[in-house]
Amino acid sequence: MSGPSAPRTRPREPFDRRIARAVQAVTGRALGPHQTAIVRIGFSLTWLVFLLRELPHRHEMYGPDGPWSWELARRLTADNRAFTVLMWSDGRVWFEVVYGLAVLSAALLLVGWHTRAVSVVFMVGVLSLQNRSVFLGDGGDNVLHLAAIYLVLTRCGQVWSLDARRAARRSASQAAVKADRDPREDIAGPLLWTVLGGFLLATTWFSDVTGEWWLPVLLWVLWLGHGLWWLVCRLAPGEPRTLLDVLANLTHNAALVVIMAEVCLIYATAGWYKIQGSRWQDGTALYYPLHLDYFSPWPALSELLGASGIMVLLLTYGTVIVQIAFPFTLFHRKAKNVLLVAMMLEHAGIAVLLGLPVFSLAMISADAVFLPTAFLVALGARVARGRDRVLGRRSAGTLPEQRRAGEEHGPRTLVG
Repeated sequence: MSGPSAPRTRPREPFDRRIARAVQAVTGRALGPHQTAIVRIGFSLTWLVFLLRELPHRHEMYGPDGPWSWELARRLTADNRAFTVLMWSDGRVWFEVVYGLAVLSAALLLVGWHTRAVSVVFMVGVLSLQNRSVFLGDGGDNVLHLAAIYLVLTRCGQVWSLDARRAARRSASQAAVKADRDPREDIAGPLLWTVLGGFLLATTWFSDVTGEWWLPVLLWVLWLGHGLWWLVCRLAPGEPRTLLDVLANLTHNAALVVIMAEVCLIYATAGWYKIQGSRWQDGTALYYPLHLDYFSPWPALSELLGASGIMVLLLTYGTVIVQIAFPFTLFHRKAKNVLLVAMMLEHAGIAVLLGLPVFSLAMISADAVFLPTAFLVALGARVARGRDRVLGRRSAGTLPEQRRAGEEHGPRTLVG
């Protein structure tokens, strides 16, 4: 009789092959297309809602009628080197132009129209208004401030955008190859690029009052890079286009990692600072904001919740536990998803109970970068079917296209 056979072990993949596969995964595609799209939609919607809500009060908040005058803002930006185009002029017309462009760019980024260019205008609008009056905000403005910069470096219009729909229609026709090389095909793109070039010339002219030097340099690099991309796609679609795709994928993936790290850093620091406070340690921290008139848009609801000592204790400790534990659960998909739902519900509660909707929307938009791909694909399919029902169109093929998009996403990562 022969002895028991040794268990078969799978041969380990050579180290150089694993490195090559990892490099190919990072450079071959833009990871998390659905996650970056939902982050784009979330932050642009947050900024758009905020600007429209404060439209009647815009002059007092950021304009010439505010208590923080233009002269005080000029002195502050000269000291902290913050970028804002509102320092170019203290005129009311110029302020209305900047505010209008901020609203327009948020709406266009929301629907994904020429996202590469519009995301730059969106960033300029966010930085200009927020740096004009730095003492306005509820915490969500800081998250939006950073996200506006990061979105510029991502390929956030690959799905759920007008850009994606235009690309799909172009590739669906047999005449797409010829049309793709026709410089007259897309009039809006070159026109937008030309207009933004004039804006950059003005930025260079007013560089002594626009703040940090790195932002105008970044804007010039982005503007020249977009022009180079347009030329290469039409004149040299072979290896030069492949090289630009690799650089774009690297930049996108690096920005995606930075966004994820930023979210983890926010929750980790918030949680660790909370546990050092005596009110958080004894479980009564939530009681006090619930009894402040400023944070009580629904006094009856706040009083009802604050009257239950057990509920206040559970919510106080639960907030600290979720914030501290979340960064440690990123490599455990199920635990991460459970805490992600808990944090989103927490922010929804903050929006209702404490009257901080913009802060909550900004944090939920940041949390969305960790949503599972399968959930986002299914959500996109449901939204598409609902849209087709409303418009009276057939949605055949929508679900298979969404499934193919999920399959092309590749192996699971931290974002799904």
